[in-house]
Amino acid sequence: MRTLLITLCTLLAATGAQAGPGTWQPAPGHTQVPIWPGAVPDEQPVPGPEKATVSTGLIAGRPATAVTNVTRPTMTVYPPRGRNSGAAVVVLPGGGFEILAIDLEGTEACDWLTANGITCVLLKYRVPGPPYDWHCDCRPHNYMVPTLALEDVQRTLGLVRHHAREWHVDPHRIGVMGFSAGGFLVAEASTRYKQRLYKPVDTADTESIRPDFALAIYPGHLAMDGKLNPNVPVTRDTPPTFVLQAEDDHVDGVEQALVYYTALAKAGAPAEMHLYAHGGHAFGLRQTKLPVSGWPELAKTWLVTIGVLPQ
Repeated sequence: MRTLLITLCTLLAATGAQAGPGTWQPAPGHTQVPIWPGAVPDEQPVPGPEKATVSTGLIAGRPATAVTNVTRPTMTVYPPRGRNSGAAVVVLPGGGFEILAIDLEGTEACDWLTANGITCVLLKYRVPGPPYDWHCDCRPHNYMVPTLALEDVQRTLGLVRHHAREWHVDPHRIGVMGFSAGGFLVAEASTRYKQRLYKPVDTADTESIRPDFALAIYPGHLAMDGKLNPNVPVTRDTPPTFVLQAEDDHVDGVEQALVYYTALAKAGAPAEMHLYAHGGHAFGLRQTKLPVSGWPELAKTWLVTIGVLPQ
């Protein structure tokens, strides 16, 4: 499998792009804050300064924004609108570990979560990074642990629990949602939570980094010749997981969902999978005429079923 570019990247390359004013910034009223108080662990060079690029091509009739060269990862907290359910979700945009689809698979997911009473924590994790290597524009080991990004995810999960009382969040209802490469990070965070990949830096790193639930949306990097990536050690303690993919996904392939769901079921980990005939890859939560656009309602029902949202 070669998940080199998601549909967003293809649009940027094929149709041209408009450069943004520099680093990505959330909408007014929201502030992104660094997740590391000092030096970033295992810091690696990147090919240039951070930048946000808006596509001139459209996805579901709208442009999309790609962020790259992230060396200082941040989180942006979006409080729930209306009644607070007490749940929180760390959102992990995709982009093949090359870029971050920051709105298509980031802020737009937060819009949906907050509308349903869930605190959303959008993570701008480090890219480019393993398994993508920008030096060769390749993935020498496509199934390796995405160390830099996973460090950022682990740190963020600890921070959310550390601030749970302040943010009016139930520390036992903190989940992760990821798309494409972010879906792979969901699987990694769900199965590699017993040990941090970095040395603790403060009291936030005494908190549990196990997600309480997980949503893997068109995930990648999971299937190897019909078998699960061995770097995803599924057990019965893997948190309840919602898996979604389209059968005509020609970037990652429907086998990603099939293999991961099969492994979860075999281990006895609670899981629910939904497959759609059409949808392709990188559709996010944008509305089209395709039935796949209805997947958020299925996810909401699942969140009610597992007790994250009230009846």
